[in-house]
Amino acid sequence: MNIKEFESVIRQPANKRYAYFIKKVVDSENVWGLYQDGWAVTEDNDGNRLLPFWPRREFAEHCAVDGWADYTAECIDLYEFMDEFLPRLIEDGLKPSIFLNNNDSAVLEVETLLGDLRAELEKY
Repeated sequence: MNIKEFESVIRQPANKRYAYFIKKVVDSENVWGLYQDGWAVTEDNDGNRLLPFWPRREFAEHCAVDGWADYTAECIDLYEFMDEFLPRLIEDGLKPSIFLNNNDSAVLEVETLLGDLRAELEKY
């Protein structure tokens, strides 16, 4: 990915980054998170615990700052993400935070994310 594409995508509003995320992770069959002795977790203004995910390593690394400076970008297989990771979020009371850009992200229910991923997979 070149720097121009990176900067263009990272500046998009959360809903457009979400659409980009869905297409890219289905295309690559990979999802990215930040990991260091556990996955990076944050909270929204309502106190919901959020687990952030990105469509590419570069975007995850962009957010490895401040409290996450020692975290590294880790790849998750898309099917493992859908079959194991997301159901575990429900059990743990976490919501997915999709494509954080250090300002905002798309926060939604696991079922919505799974539905959007499955709908995109049907196109392939």
